Amino acid sequence: MPAAAGLALAVLLLPVLPGGGALAEPKPTIPQAKKKLEKLNEQADLIVEKYNQAGEKWKKARKRYQTLDGDLKRQSKKVAGLREELVSMAVSSYQVGGATGWEGMITQSDPGALLSGLARMDQLSALRAQSLKAFDKATEDLRSDRDKAKEALAAARASRDELAEEKARADKMVKEQIKLLRELGAYRTGDPNSPGVPYDGPASGSARAVLQFAFAQVGKPYRYGGTGPSGWDCSGLTQASWRAAGVSLPRTTWEQWSWGASRRVSLDDLQPGDLIFSEGLGHVSIYAGDGKIVHAPQTGDVVKVVSLSSYGRRLVGAVRP
Repeated sequence: MPAAAGLALAVLLLPVLPGGGALAEPKPTIPQAKKKLEKLNEQADLIVEKYNQAGEKWKKARKRYQTLDGDLKRQSKKVAGLREELVSMAVSSYQVGGATGWEGMITQSDPGALLSGLARMDQLSALRAQSLKAFDKATEDLRSDRDKAKEALAAARASRDELAEEKARADKMVKEQIKLLRELGAYRTGDPNSPGVPYDGPASGSARAVLQFAFAQVGKPYRYGGTGPSGWDCSGLTQASWRAAGVSLPRTTWEQWSWGASRRVSLDDLQPGDLIFSEGLGHVSIYAGDGKIVHAPQTGDVVKVVSLSSYGRRLVGAVRP
């Protein structure tokens, strides 16, 4: 058969999709799918970490704004009270017709001009002078706090925009993970009400309280941004577990690593309760003793206990809170 004819026959024998489209790409083999999932998990760890950091930044900015906004309202009440006090003193000291131009002066918007005008009145007492000084100071503080509140609000809005962008990226990544896991038949929904499993390892003291809490979360779903009680991400679980022992950790993996700068320990000298950081600080787990760890792995999985030797993530270091 001529080469051209053979080629034509081969083309004709290729399967064609209904509607004339090209044949869809074959599904990846299990090893290929697992390799792709491993890469997705690594990318997701970093994106979720950025999402958490953006969230913490927004919360701090919002808290600062709310604090300044409260200060602003209190200052407003203080200024209003001082105005009433000044008017009351003026009325008691200068009866109707007693002070030329008083009404025009008290309604001025410039506290400095008001102070200068009233200071020229020889009847002004030391008490009134102190009140006016307090009035001037309160107004200056009010203006300063207003400016700070505006800056804080702008920062909160910028953080919220940043958070929205990171959340969109994380959502896209999660959808890809779920699709691939379902294709592999490996997607685990978890049980938000899982009672967990008892901890019977070698930990004692604070570390034991940490691990008892963490083991009680086993079986609950991984949820990015999750801080419990029905679902967790990796740093949300470590934070809550150490909180159960009375230790306050920052929210995100990066913050926990930075917080533990003076508490880092060798990976060869791990003790129960130590935090183990991996994947370029994109993930954190808790050492449970006996060569095991407990952690919230990634989307499509659940909080679980695994051996450190089978962990399969690049280790960065450890912190002992």
